[in-house]
Amino acid sequence: METDVVQLSDLKKVAPVFGQTSFDDHEQVVFCNDKDTGLKAIIGIHNTVLGPALGGTRMWQYTSEWDALNDVLRLSRGMTFKSAITGLNLGGGKAVIIGDAKTQKTPELMIRFGEFVHSLGGKYITAEDVGMKTEDMDLVRTVTPYVTGISEEKGGAGNPSPITAFGVFMGMKAAAKHAFGTDVLEDRVIYVQGIGNVGEALVEHLSNEGAQVYVSDINQDRLEEVRDKYGVNIYGGNNLYAEEMDIYAPCALGATVNDLTIDQLKAKVIAGAANNQLEEETRHGAILREKGIVYAPDFLINAGGIINVYAELENYGRQEIIRKTENIYNTTLEILSKAERNDITTHQAALAIATSRIEARKKEK
Repeated sequence: METDVVQLSDLKKVAPVFGQTSFDDHEQVVFCNDKDTGLKAIIGIHNTVLGPALGGTRMWQYTSEWDALNDVLRLSRGMTFKSAITGLNLGGGKAVIIGDAKTQKTPELMIRFGEFVHSLGGKYITAEDVGMKTEDMDLVRTVTPYVTGISEEKGGAGNPSPITAFGVFMGMKAAAKHAFGTDVLEDRVIYVQGIGNVGEALVEHLSNEGAQVYVSDINQDRLEEVRDKYGVNIYGGNNLYAEEMDIYAPCALGATVNDLTIDQLKAKVIAGAANNQLEEETRHGAILREKGIVYAPDFLINAGGIINVYAELENYGRQEIIRKTENIYNTTLEILSKAERNDITTHQAALAIATSRIEARKKEK
């Protein structure tokens, strides 16, 4: 009689959700499936102590469902700390839809997803993320009020990407101030990896300030478009991480600071829009500190987007959105100084501030 040999990889595949590496006491994980529209989605709700969980929906062609689960767990956790450190009365959540946004996203699929969001009764509020557009959020709004980032014509705050980029720019300037003694970015060599909506808006800020900007992206047409529009340089090499630069700005997917890249990095500052830039937050954060690289915590400096969509819930205007986003500069300086004083990583310093706010709220309840 033949017996099956169970490999370690097989055990990982059948591990329960609670055993996943990225599971961090999440309150709720919702798996959404609809045969008629082809919808396969996961909603992760990490923490709702400060308020309802708000976070965007990402549509991506994941290699496996386990990769999608890992992504939503990491992203939703990051949203908890992003809202907490920014002073917003929101919890952390995120959603991922498995599929190619260019070929598989349909109005019917978005509406069905909106119905799943609505079924949570406001515990999770969705918004725009990778693979999504403002018009997709408008569709979701037809079946649920629990969505932000809808078009300005429909009373929303519109596309959050420009505000996200402005916040990253503020955080980058603060990190430059800490590393170089000045926040002037003129003539600084800056590599921007990923030029989607946020990346392009960041390139515009950097170009206007006179930085020497190099852009990298998998889409050659986008590279040429951005080069011609802002007069920046297309990176033509095959190992961006080993290039001489002042600032590395990851603005695509996360985990680009990892075991393969971290020893090659020559940047003095890491400040970008991507979520979860450190593959292993504790270990890689410590290595960056040892190397003397100033890391501006991603969940702080990319918080402009959530500030923008939060305006829809709190009914504050453009002026207040800009004021709150500009304050990312001051908070970044505070965190970088705290990390230096206490001989801890900048990620640990930011996490401590965010966690203390959540714990304080727990005691009030």
